[in-house]
Amino acid sequence: MTRAISLHDVSKTYTRGVRVVDQLSLDIAPGEFLVLLGPSGCGKSTVLRMIAGLEDIDEGLLFLDGEYGNDLPPSDRDMAMVFQNFALYPSMTSRDNIGFPLRIESPGADPAPRVDATARMLGIEDLLDRFPAQLSGGERQRVAMGRAIARHPSAFLMDEPLSNLDAKLRNRLRAEISRLTRELGVTTVYVTHDQSEAMSLGDRVAVLRGGVLQQVGSPRTVYSLPSNVFVAAFIGTPRINLLRGLVRAPLDGAMTISLGKQFLRLPEPLCLDHQLLRVQQGREVIVGLRSEAVRIAKPSAARTGEVVLTGLVEHLEFQGHEVLVHFDTGSRPAVVADLEAPRPRPDERPSRRRRRGGTVLDRLRGRAGALRAGPVVTTDPSAPDPAPDFAEPRLPGDLIVRTTPDLRLRQGMQVPLLVDLAHLFVFDQSGERICPNPARLPDLDE
Repeated sequence: MTRAISLHDVSKTYTRGVRVVDQLSLDIAPGEFLVLLGPSGCGKSTVLRMIAGLEDIDEGLLFLDGEYGNDLPPSDRDMAMVFQNFALYPSMTSRDNIGFPLRIESPGADPAPRVDATARMLGIEDLLDRFPAQLSGGERQRVAMGRAIARHPSAFLMDEPLSNLDAKLRNRLRAEISRLTRELGVTTVYVTHDQSEAMSLGDRVAVLRGGVLQQVGSPRTVYSLPSNVFVAAFIGTPRINLLRGLVRAPLDGAMTISLGKQFLRLPEPLCLDHQLLRVQQGREVIVGLRSEAVRIAKPSAARTGEVVLTGLVEHLEFQGHEVLVHFDTGSRPAVVADLEAPRPRPDERPSRRRRRGGTVLDRLRGRAGALRAGPVVTTDPSAPDPAPDFAEPRLPGDLIVRTTPDLRLRQGMQVPLLVDLAHLFVFDQSGERICPNPARLPDLDE
């Protein structure tokens, strides 16, 4: 039997008033594989532990198969947890580690048949008589997974189970986890900070930032239609290009987005999404371009919806099957401050009594934007760059473009670029996406 899990406005506050989860609402269907994704310290492991019953829920409601579950002890929730550090008993063999929860649940029953069946499923029959100290990291994790699978639980809770393994082994076990959970059809909640794991494993991905749910959807949706600049920046390799832009919408001319030394001219007649930009006239926005939204080609090869930029090659990253080219287009990158950092400790936070500029409404808007998408440096284009304390390490150039290895480029070369405006993301100063907002996702063959 698999299980439905529902969280309604769930919050968790630790000592000193640190709120690690803030009014999280999430519905997980029976048999679904849901991934909780976010940077370190965003509260995703705390959510998992509240579902398991290892942490108390301070506010909100937890429902298991539609029944109230806040006060249900962990032993009655019929869930199995796979930990990051394996958590195997060092004095027990692999057979005893897998069979231990079975002996606790049914003291008079023989666990051997279920242990043997689980070992065959995981391909670890030859490891059953070894102790954890005699196993490699990947073998220990298989034994830890076997201990969870042998119980035949209604839900699997996995807390970064692959983070302690090397890259090659992670890829192999990732495929095994995907195969096993789909064969068993058990509801799975998987915590990770690795967006590659999230995109390849999950039926849906829930992105968290500072304890606040940013977006939940299929991997394709959160990549192609990010709800805010944090989701856009956190998901995707290489990271999305985020540039500061200024909207120019004259009544007697074409609408453009100035990127500093160059600009993007929006084709006329304006599509519905680009018409939404008129209200941003004279305001600074954040332009998001994924590396596949820009291609290297002559202006004469431009297709409908493509506009021309030029870039100076600053750096080349050879990846084997592709090359990542870092261009300097004269634009100014936008910075998602502390994208990978945990939330600050209470003693590191600025005092609430500190006077701030602007009206009360301005401060509330800024705070709401920060909660939704994280603080974003979007100052006036004429202002100096942000102080080093608030800026991420800067890579060469301001625009990264994918290309094929057969295209011969060299550092210092001036290259024409074509930008596909159909894949243009535009975010306001609070980080919310204002366009494009298509009614459907493009088909794979488009």
